Amino acid sequence: MLFIRESDASIDDVCRKIQDAAAQNKFGVIAVIDLKEKMAAKGIQFTPECRIIEVCNPMQAKKVLEANMTISSALPCRISVYEQAGKVKVVTLKPTAVLGLFGNPQLEPVAKQVEDAIVNIINSACEK
Repeated sequence: MLFIRESDASIDDVCRKIQDAAAQNKFGVIAVIDLKEKMAAKGIQFTPECRIIEVCNPMQAKKVLEANMTISSALPCRISVYEQAGKVKVVTLKPTAVLGLFGNPQLEPVAKQVEDAIVNIINSACEK
C-alpha cells in the first residue's frame, strides 16, 4: 500500500528534487504543505520536519474523474517527506492501492501508469 524510500539528502534538497522530477514526468506540483509551519501558525508546537507535496498529471486525473468523481476525494497524489530517526523518508500511497478502493477495475492501467511515474519521481529525488 505504501512506497517508502530513504535519502541522505536534506528535506529541502529532496523536496526540490521531487518538484524537478515531477515536471520531468509530466506532473505538476499543486502545493507544498509544511506541516511544522502550519502547526506553528495554529499555535501548536510540532518539532519534526514534514512536508507534503501534492502532485497531479492533469490528463490522467481527467480519465479517472470522468470514470468516477468520488475518486476526487483521493486526488491529488501526495508525497510526504519527513525526518525520522535521523533519516529523511519519502512516502506515498500507491495509486493502484488507492484506486482499488473505488471499485473501478477499468482504471487499473491508469493507476499503474501514475504509480510508475510517482515511483520514478521519488527514486529520482532519493538518488545521490
